[in-house]
Amino acid sequence: MFDVLDSVPLAEEFVQLRVKAGLSPKSLKAAKIGLPNSLYGVSLYDGEMLIGMGRVVGDGACNFEIVDVAVDPSYQKQGLGRIIMEKIDGYLAGVALEGSYVSMIADQPEFYQALGYRLTQPSVGMTKRFVPSEE
Repeated sequence: MFDVLDSVPLAEEFVQLRVKAGLSPKSLKAAKIGLPNSLYGVSLYDGEMLIGMGRVVGDGACNFEIVDVAVDPSYQKQGLGRIIMEKIDGYLAGVALEGSYVSMIADQPEFYQALGYRLTQPSVGMTKRFVPSEE
C-alpha cells in the first residue's frame, strides 16, 4: 500500500525523481523556488521513498498547467499514474471556472487521452528554453 499526499515533494526528492523517470533535469535551486508556488501537488510514497508525483501550476482561475507527472520506472504499470491524475482532476474539478484553460505538454499523449484529455487542434504546444544571464 502506498501513501498518497496532497502536497508537493521535497525539492531534493523532486529533482531525483524527474531524472529517474526520464524527465528533463531541473536544478535544486529551481525546485526550491518553484515547488512552493504550485497551486496543487500530489506525492506518492512507498515508505520514505518518493515514487510518484504531479503538480498544477498557473494563475488559479484562467489558466492551469499540469506538470511534473512522473512515476519511478520500477513502480510503473501499477496504476500510479492514474492515481496521480485522478487527484489532479479532483483538484481541478473543484477550482476551475467556466472558461478556465487546462493545458499540459505530454510525453505519452495516449495515457492522458485515455483519461479524457484531448490533443489541441489547430493549436500546438511550444517551448523556449532560457539560459540564465551571467552576472
